[in-house]
Amino acid sequence: MLAVAVLVVVVSAGCLSGVGSPGGGATDPARPAGPETSGEGVEVAVVEVVDGDTVDIAYPNGTGDTVRLLGVDTPEVHTDNTPEEFDGVPATEAGARCLRRAGENASAYATDRLAGESVTLVFDERSERRGYYGRLLAYVVVGGESVNHALVEAGHARVYDTAFTERERYKRTAATARDDRRGLWSCIDADGGVTPTDGAVGDTTLEVAAVNDDAAGNDNENLGDEYVTFRNAGDEPLDVSEWTVADEGGHTYAFPAGAVVDSGAEVTLRTGSGTDTETTYHWGESGAVWNNDGDTVTVRNATGATVIRVSY
Repeated sequence: MLAVAVLVVVVSAGCLSGVGSPGGGATDPARPAGPETSGEGVEVAVVEVVDGDTVDIAYPNGTGDTVRLLGVDTPEVHTDNTPEEFDGVPATEAGARCLRRAGENASAYATDRLAGESVTLVFDERSERRGYYGRLLAYVVVGGESVNHALVEAGHARVYDTAFTERERYKRTAATARDDRRGLWSCIDADGGVTPTDGAVGDTTLEVAAVNDDAAGNDNENLGDEYVTFRNAGDEPLDVSEWTVADEGGHTYAFPAGAVVDSGAEVTLRTGSGTDTETTYHWGESGAVWNNDGDTVTVRNATGATVIRVSY
């Protein structure tokens, strides 16, 4: 019995040894890599996504642990949010409601990326190994990408006020997401802000004419009836080739090459699949995109600049 007990201790310790410096799995050469996605790490399985920044994991020997994604903080879904923690979000009921919705979107994003996946945990020499509640603090790398950084880039998380090697890079990424009002940062305008009624925030004649977020019957079974309609209010045809439409949850659609909206004309983007025409395009999603209790329509032109942002 003693020999068995010693073996268990040695195997368990092996799961955490030799990982004191930043690193991760193999990197994707198409992506700029930070220190958290190069080097060595601990391979584990994600058994449950608790929320946007916390996951339960299992080591190869069957033991478990809880990981808090290092350096990021997503809005709460299990407790109340404090809007003051999110730069510019109004400390109002509308701001708190918007953050709760953003937290749910962050959790959905993390679930989609991590649930049931084999991932690499990477620890940072500038950070404590465990946080206040005893949770491991680590970068979580999957497919060569740091999910911590991806959350910040998509606007699902703010940068947490703690020491870690990637802090300055994360802060630059967060500033861009905030300027573009991605994800939770759309909550800055939760009380109406200064957004014009057509949602134009850049140089464009395109405007949102209608959003039908609540399709007849079950939204997920009637995706053709969930849509957003755009109108060209200008005097000239508008080439929208490779312009993108996105929601708060990270879903993104790109108009195909050659897509043009004539002067005074409308085009409708339907969530489901179908045959595109000059006035109707299809996202091709397998589930509903637009939240019935509120969401944000963000349109970026072919250069990536935000030209429309409408919250409903």
